[in-house]
Amino acid sequence: MFARRVSSCWSRHAGPEVFATYAALRQLGRSGIADLVDRCCLLARRFADQLSSIDGVTVVNDVVLNQVLVQFGDDERTDLVVDAVQQSGECWMGGTTWHGRRLMRISVSNWSTAEADVDRSVAAIERCWSQATIGRS
Repeated sequence: MFARRVSSCWSRHAGPEVFATYAALRQLGRSGIADLVDRCCLLARRFADQLSSIDGVTVVNDVVLNQVLVQFGDDERTDLVVDAVQQSGECWMGGTTWHGRRLMRISVSNWSTAEADVDRSVAAIERCWSQATIGRS
């Protein structure tokens, strides 16, 4: 009964992305999903470790899943870095407000993301941070 309701709801309200997600879940199976989640969490931790080693950059959350929240000095500079990273086209991280602070939100959720992608993204973020701090000490 539940499966019929879900499939009925999907057919009326969901776009093709829901069916693609369902197909991926069916293909990966339970252990494949667990591996994907574990890998995304490890990559998020890699982001946090590398970013927190950069002077003036603060990871503000405990990275226990696939999310990393980062502040670059103050709210204004954080927004500048987020905008610059997005404009660079190297990777896409969004801005968010958490506990009254402007932050960069990094969410690692793509099955194809690899360590090299994280390293390249961190390098791009660091370049943007360096540019945001020029002349603003």
